[in-house]
Amino acid sequence: MTTPKQPYGTVLLKAKLILDFLSSSNEPQSLNSISKQTELTNSTALKILDTLLLIGYVHKDSDSKKFSLGQALIKYANKAINQLDIKDIVKPHLEKLNNITSETVHLGILEDKNIVYVTKLESKNPVSLYSQVGKIIPLYCSAMGKAILAEKSDQEIEQYLDQTTLVQYTATTLTTKEAFFNEIQKIRKHGYAFDNSEHENDVFCVGTSLTLNERNYGAISVSVPKYRLTAEFRQEIIDAIQKCKLDILADLQ
Repeated sequence: MTTPKQPYGTVLLKAKLILDFLSSSNEPQSLNSISKQTELTNSTALKILDTLLLIGYVHKDSDSKKFSLGQALIKYANKAINQLDIKDIVKPHLEKLNNITSETVHLGILEDKNIVYVTKLESKNPVSLYSQVGKIIPLYCSAMGKAILAEKSDQEIEQYLDQTTLVQYTATTLTTKEAFFNEIQKIRKHGYAFDNSEHENDVFCVGTSLTLNERNYGAISVSVPKYRLTAEFRQEIIDAIQKCKLDILADLQ
């Protein structure tokens, strides 16, 4: 029997595990936390982190000794984002959505098991939400990510869940398969997804996927502080984002 060929440079795959975990975290992480979440030993994780520190991909706080993403990654992220034609197509529609809702609007793209923000339009209200282009959020706890996942088969979603640690970021984060599949059924029925403070407390998002002819172009979302959300306003956001989606897909044809 032929032995499966192992990929060259497995240390890079381990480094990716660390970078993926740090990118999905809202705060710096300790060595123990990184080792636990990536299923690496402390010694292996530390050796990789030392190399990532050397090339600027990771930053280590001198006081807390905790790790976060480094500034050197920004130039690569910005270069990739600038090469995306979808941003130019979506821009006028997002501006209209932003004007209608007066809330923060995002365009995100699928990258592995995450959503990456590639465009952000700020809220027109005095109190707005913190986020930035290049931010990475796991699919299972974001409106955009869940909207994209809902278009996949149950088998693909099952595989995704088997390969993903469902970290509980807030009290409302979905962390069981049963709860997640129940959510997926609702998204498939309605055509849009909610993030009910599942990644950040007190933030509510409505998201929908941009898929045409079985090709996914990313997803869009509207985010609002929960204290500004009413049932009536939520419906206005839903109506506006669905109209925005149809207009974008028309331009993509």
